[in-house]
Amino acid sequence: MHIMHLVTRLLRAGSEENTIETCRSQALAGHQVTLVHGEDFDPHWYDNPVPGIQLISIPEMVHSINFFADVLAYQKLRKLFMELVPDVIHTHQSKAGILGRSASSVLPKVFVVHGIHIVPFEGVNGAERYLYVCAERQVARNTDLYIGVSNAVCQSFIDAGIADQKQMKCVRSGISLGRFRNGKRPDDWPALLCASRAEDRPQVVLMMAAFEGRKRHVPFLQEFAKVRWAVPDVKILLAGKGPEEQAIRAAVFDLGLQHQVVFCGHRSDPEALFAMADVSVLTSQKEGLPRVLIQSLASGVPMILNNLAGLEEVITNGRNGIITSSDDLSETLHQMVQLLGNDVALRRLRQGAAETDVSAWDLTSFGLRTTELYQPSTKCLEPSEIAAE
Repeated sequence: MHIMHLVTRLLRAGSEENTIETCRSQALAGHQVTLVHGEDFDPHWYDNPVPGIQLISIPEMVHSINFFADVLAYQKLRKLFMELVPDVIHTHQSKAGILGRSASSVLPKVFVVHGIHIVPFEGVNGAERYLYVCAERQVARNTDLYIGVSNAVCQSFIDAGIADQKQMKCVRSGISLGRFRNGKRPDDWPALLCASRAEDRPQVVLMMAAFEGRKRHVPFLQEFAKVRWAVPDVKILLAGKGPEEQAIRAAVFDLGLQHQVVFCGHRSDPEALFAMADVSVLTSQKEGLPRVLIQSLASGVPMILNNLAGLEEVITNGRNGIITSSDDLSETLHQMVQLLGNDVALRRLRQGAAETDVSAWDLTSFGLRTTELYQPSTKCLEPSEIAAE
């Protein structure tokens, strides 16, 4: 079976990692796998190619709305579909999802899937929500199946009148849980924490999140600057890369946080960062069910995060993590300071995190669960069967 995946941006964040793992599993199973991405991509994926996955770039597919670029991307996708004639088109992320499913009409019998990693019409203003929902309803007629990372994101699409229950399936993100359960501190931990001896190790707060606006790094740092006097020895580790990195670095400098905030870059050993963290934090405006949350719990590290749809599927507030108001980051910082100052409460939460059952996110069967949802009767079309443009 030839499976074609589409993403708007091929960075090194949650949805992209999830998509890559799906592609990897399908390629190992013997399927032909093509991954099409837009203008924004991390060279890592070309420098470290995944065996069996063909990468194709369409630079006109951009993250923001751009009428002329969007039209060109749509035309290129139609042409690409006609040339490669995939059996399955599996779109991810909002822009690739809209353009890819619209262009899929050129292959009337292709099986079309959309992966919901995040609900694009939540956490936005009324006008944006209306546009997102209208666009999703328009391309729903070209969508055979939706696969969401949590029951909550699936339900959001149902409640918005985009899809019905029978079109929805939930497949948890695939994570190598063993890596995180058995993580060890990285060799460079003394340099990261400016500590020469283990007994001098400061308390560590880890924020593992792509440097994107919706992750709210800068507002988090602004709130942290107000309370840093209460935790003068804590180290905030920021792990990730992304378009907002320069703005975040500038905020650290302007706020005078150079001695407390450490930029780790994108690490190939995230389990090692969790192994030296006391607690992790996520302040996103919107998410699906974050991969980093499952990684944190698998590492036995409780997370403080904003109230996001679906958290109740894995977090019990006060047992294995702390859920705060979606809009009030001062509450996030208050909870963080309180927890770091209470060894008993921190140990209790760490025990709760370590005892959390996250086996549903295990990587071993992740790709198989996704592929099994594709219609087995899907067949490759002959050129004569392809719809005229």
